[in-house]
Amino acid sequence: MNLLVTGSAGFIGFHLCKKLLLEGHKIVGVDNYSDYYEVSLKKARNAILTKNENFSEVIIDINDYEKLDKIFKENKFDKVINLAAIAGVRHSLEDPFIYEKINGMGFLNILECCRHNNVKDLVYASSSSVYGGNDKVPASEEDTVDSPISLYAATKKYNELLAHTYSHLFGLNCTGLRFFTVYGPYGRPDMALFLFAKAIVAKEPINVFNNGKMERDFTYVDDIVNGITLAIKNPFKNEVFNLGRGETVQLTHFIELIEKELGKQTTRNMMPMQPGDVSKSLADVSKAKKMLGYEPKVSVEEGIRNSIKWYKEYYHV
Repeated sequence: MNLLVTGSAGFIGFHLCKKLLLEGHKIVGVDNYSDYYEVSLKKARNAILTKNENFSEVIIDINDYEKLDKIFKENKFDKVINLAAIAGVRHSLEDPFIYEKINGMGFLNILECCRHNNVKDLVYASSSSVYGGNDKVPASEEDTVDSPISLYAATKKYNELLAHTYSHLFGLNCTGLRFFTVYGPYGRPDMALFLFAKAIVAKEPINVFNNGKMERDFTYVDDIVNGITLAIKNPFKNEVFNLGRGETVQLTHFIELIEKELGKQTTRNMMPMQPGDVSKSLADVSKAKKMLGYEPKVSVEEGIRNSIKWYKEYYHV
């Protein structure tokens, strides 16, 4: 297939492109190299992708409709995978305007380009954060998601509403994927695993929020990529799916596993809950298993082992 992947230099986008290229697909990757985190990491990911002759890169912002539409017209894509976004719950409290720009208007531009360039299938990234303050665990796609508690979550809920509208009005097949706490090699430096690893290596204390009473459905990036690939190959008129491990891990245990792989320990600053955060996340993945054939396989022990192995090599620890 001839595919467009936005956010191709991002964490999940990079791993997805690697897998799709191995399957023989042709990919145009779009990224704007935002300085939200270190651009050198994005360039390192992209350097791996550009070694494949079936991968070509265009550096633009999806908020630029004219340039984006030009790429659509020149390439005649079979399917589009939109992973471009400004991520991060806490950062959305500091800079809400960039979230509205990229996650809001940028996604609308993707939908419009699909509509006017005869693209029938769109797969897009949503987030587990849309479940907001819901008390029900595990989180199911049938739950109401009308109470986001972060600006980031609100933009992802908005994406799902827009996709529903474009599917209804213009026949665009839209599949939204609610990712649950993705981690792995080449991960974002602002995420828990790498924040903890960096502090442990430096023998600095780490901040543990909600006094350590946090549980997360940590999902290894390879499992997420397998789920995205299944969604690409199995289009639906308009569906959303949870993609998680389907198991919770105590944050304190997650830290202990990182310490074990690094062979070092550090002290912990017990902190209160952060605004916009939730104490527990857990995905009900039964719908994705039934309709997509999704089956997460990587345990948290194996996932952290792989991640820390990469971390030590990449950062010369």
